[in-house]
Amino acid sequence: MDFQSKYRNVSPDRQSNNRQKIGVEVRNWRRARLSRAYLCVILHNVVRIYVYLYLDFTKKRVIMERQAMQYLLSWKDKRKRKPLIIKGARQVGKTWLMKEFGRRNFEQTVYINFESSKFLKNLFEADYEIKRIISAIQIESGLQINVENTLIIFDEIQEAEGGLTVLKYFYENAPEYYILAAGSLLGITLHKETSFPVGKVDFIDLSPMNFQEFLLAKQGQQLLDPLLKNEWPLITQFKVKYINLLRQYYYVGGMPEAVSFFCETEDYNEIREIQNNILNAYEQDFSKHAPPEIVPRIRMLWNAIPTQLAKENRKFIYSAVRKGSRAKDYELALSWLSDCGLVHRVNRITKPGIPLKAYEDISAFKLFSVDVGLLAAMGNINVKTLLEGNVIFEEFKGALTEQYVLQQLKSINELDIYYWSSERSSGEVDFVVQYDDRIYPIEVKAEENLQAKSLKAFFQKYPNTNAIRTSMSDFRKEEWLTNLPLFSIFAITAQ
Repeated sequence: MDFQSKYRNVSPDRQSNNRQKIGVEVRNWRRARLSRAYLCVILHNVVRIYVYLYLDFTKKRVIMERQAMQYLLSWKDKRKRKPLIIKGARQVGKTWLMKEFGRRNFEQTVYINFESSKFLKNLFEADYEIKRIISAIQIESGLQINVENTLIIFDEIQEAEGGLTVLKYFYENAPEYYILAAGSLLGITLHKETSFPVGKVDFIDLSPMNFQEFLLAKQGQQLLDPLLKNEWPLITQFKVKYINLLRQYYYVGGMPEAVSFFCETEDYNEIREIQNNILNAYEQDFSKHAPPEIVPRIRMLWNAIPTQLAKENRKFIYSAVRKGSRAKDYELALSWLSDCGLVHRVNRITKPGIPLKAYEDISAFKLFSVDVGLLAAMGNINVKTLLEGNVIFEEFKGALTEQYVLQQLKSINELDIYYWSSERSSGEVDFVVQYDDRIYPIEVKAEENLQAKSLKAFFQKYPNTNAIRTSMSDFRKEEWLTNLPLFSIFAITAQ
């Protein structure tokens, strides 16, 4: 702006006044210019804050939902409710499940961890008088317990002397209290606790997240609904999407920490680090809690699982763990791993009679890990090999697929799981399960290979069974079998 030109043609006697006017206008102009600059800065910051808030609020919300939550709801409403013990391997989500259940369904939750609370670890040594115990818990937690709206959680209950026994007295003398208990090594403790009150508590086993729970966390309800409703045309239409998610699940697995982190970041390297940390924690448990004399054998059994499952015949062979080894050398080690929930043992049956338990052959079995993602980590399968396919991966692909199927079947309540093999030939059916009064032989295929010679031979011998082949192929019903996509294996009980 040219302030001088504005006042150029004026008389000399007015120039002094004009200079003052010029000075005032310059100052006003500069002030206005500075105000506009400040305004721009303020607007810029407002926009930045809005963008950050928008991104934060629109960021994908991870829905960590567990099917076990429905069981807890039915337990809460039972007329003759018993204290409920949640069993499961370390880091499968027991603590989260209990706290989240309390947050959703009670006015307050009193959480006691006996591993970290030195004061309450000896709470039950003197006696099992409920009034005294409740008073001590209130003092420690700082909360007033109201039996109608308070959930009491005893976590790592195996660390408290008499912790399991006290649950009997809650049931007999104070059944009005809502009591949940859990522990990472409860299976071991239950075998040591000779005075454990049978019939005074309820149990639920919590496993890693299954594929349905993973799908809900990763994609939300819309992609899960067709699977729940068996809408096969719609499922086929989105087949590629389901297969890609299934391959992701093979890598990530169902450990809640890994699933939650993957849904937020999709950082496969970080997922593998989480898995390795979990595996290291398991190794530390071996040394810390197992009898010293069997720790080396526990480690050998545990580390042999990928090799055993990679064999064409997946029957567990002790001599493959260590040359010359026999069953009696590893019985205690295998029992310890099983009691901790770290392995699943699937025994052979000699024939598919009802009940399957009556035809069980405990001398022959297959051994699986607790989680497909941890198995991939143990086998050091990298993400590129798994998602894109690789010749090196071909032999282990069947092992991961069978592990996946076993893991999904384990999450179906009231399902007895075995496998069958012929005594006089190489024929084998990967799984045989019983649901109600029906028997389902299951052939597992890693891709779309639809040959099922062993399954057909089995069906010809036992035609009263419901033959299932599960593969990457679409759903179809044939004359003698039903093909279920691997990502829809849950539909087995509807066939």
